[in-house]
Amino acid sequence: MKISLFLCILLIIASPLFSLSFFDEGCPRELAAAIEGAMTNEQALAQLFMIGWGGEPPPHVILDWIRHRNIGGIKIFGWSTGNTPQLARSIGELQTLSLNTPFNIPLLIATDQEGGWIRHVRGDTSETPGNMAIGATRFPRDAYLSGYYIGREMALIGVNMNFAPTVDLFTDRDSVVIGPRSFGSDPVKAAILGSAFARGQLAAGVIPTAKHFPGHGATPLDSHGILPRISINLETLWNRELIPYRMLISEGIPAIMSGHLAFPLTQGGGTPASLSSWFLRDLLRQQLGFDGVIITDDLNMIGATVYLRNFPQTVKQSVVAGNDIVMLSSTPGINDQIWTHLYSSMRTDAEFNRIVRESARRVLYMKLVYLRGENAVPFVPDLTRLAAELPTESSQEFFLDLAGRSVTIVKPANPSEAFPLTRERAGRVLLAGRWPEFFNRGRIAFPGAASFHFSAATNPQQLINAALNADTIIFCLSDHFDLRMLNHLRNVGRPIYVFSILSPVHIESVPWVTGAIAVYSFAPTSFAAGFSVMLGRIPALGILPYDL
Repeated sequence: MKISLFLCILLIIASPLFSLSFFDEGCPRELAAAIEGAMTNEQALAQLFMIGWGGEPPPHVILDWIRHRNIGGIKIFGWSTGNTPQLARSIGELQTLSLNTPFNIPLLIATDQEGGWIRHVRGDTSETPGNMAIGATRFPRDAYLSGYYIGREMALIGVNMNFAPTVDLFTDRDSVVIGPRSFGSDPVKAAILGSAFARGQLAAGVIPTAKHFPGHGATPLDSHGILPRISINLETLWNRELIPYRMLISEGIPAIMSGHLAFPLTQGGGTPASLSSWFLRDLLRQQLGFDGVIITDDLNMIGATVYLRNFPQTVKQSVVAGNDIVMLSSTPGINDQIWTHLYSSMRTDAEFNRIVRESARRVLYMKLVYLRGENAVPFVPDLTRLAAELPTESSQEFFLDLAGRSVTIVKPANPSEAFPLTRERAGRVLLAGRWPEFFNRGRIAFPGAASFHFSAATNPQQLINAALNADTIIFCLSDHFDLRMLNHLRNVGRPIYVFSILSPVHIESVPWVTGAIAVYSFAPTSFAAGFSVMLGRIPALGILPYDL
């Protein structure tokens, strides 16, 4: 039965401000406003902070941020996740501490668990085929179930917010930071798959976050180390990069991450979108109608810090521009310059105070909607369930099936000319590459195959000599370095098959190879699926999610 807005307000007003709790009954929007109104400036500002740490377990400074500042969120980075039970225990301890602060507000516990290449929570979690593999199958159900199973694993560990789906388009072939993280080059298909992934996350109780607004796919540069400048106009941006966001916003995506990307041909000029009020307030809020939470990409990235060259001012500008949460990968001191600068600005600048409180209210509202109820992620993980259900048999079956259906024969145009590569046809096989799982699965597929592990110190002549002693070479191709090594085999006079992982664009540079398949990931399931296609045991059903 729905509670009327009038009754909702009455319930909240009737409670003394000092007794307000996150778990009070009432409408989330009105309760969020009431809690924010009762907060001190410090408490409101703290809800905007999301900080990470290195190592295991969390350091004392993180505990101080929660205990003394009532900080709003924690970001789990890959360097803190090797021991899954320890991570779950740490999350439970952090949440317990947060729930015992004024207003009993839980933490947002966030991470980057996109699937495929980007898997910040490691340990016992699933290695999955990833977004480009989903793009190769083209099925929204695959996106939904990927989001659901990844979300379910995060929920078991205590992670309640995931920085996924990545809806950057595969526009620039030379991208070193997006590549297989993209669903493909078609904005409508990426929108549909991203929306399905987000729905799967929500079904698992995890808050999805679309990224990297307004789009990181049209540049070869990486915003971790530089501020990319993408020379496209607003019309192109609107009809290409923004299509996934337009669909996700219409479907109620709770959160969007802003990227450290400049678009000089738009009204944003040379300012990073993450620091631009035109991008975040005018375009995202007003024109696209987004009313959820905006969170920065890590503000320690060069793409953000290079613009103002004053870190406390950069953090403040990100809030002024329209971000509701500021993410910091390194742990600042509790009384360092960032906090001092923002807190001082709240006390002396009425407009900045209003902006901070508006963001705090928006963060509280999202927490009230998604961190309470039957489907919410438990604050203290159940370690018994964690041991029994991470990963589940059904999730492993699904990801193996997805890997199998995503394998794509890229060369030749007529696959029957080169595939299947049976053991009889292959003869003496040489496996050449750098990935241990490639050799493990390759020797299962081709018993007795020779292996050649190469590195930056390898003399290419050694590779050539090994190839001359084989009848067929299967070469694992993942990046430009591998491509340079592969080109040394052009004239060995042997059939050469490429086993491509991650972005398959490098295959276009070697039209002379006998055959090539793409699997889009270095997950064990992807290697198993790729060799199964090579042998002809399963059909190659995947289609490249971009045009050759």
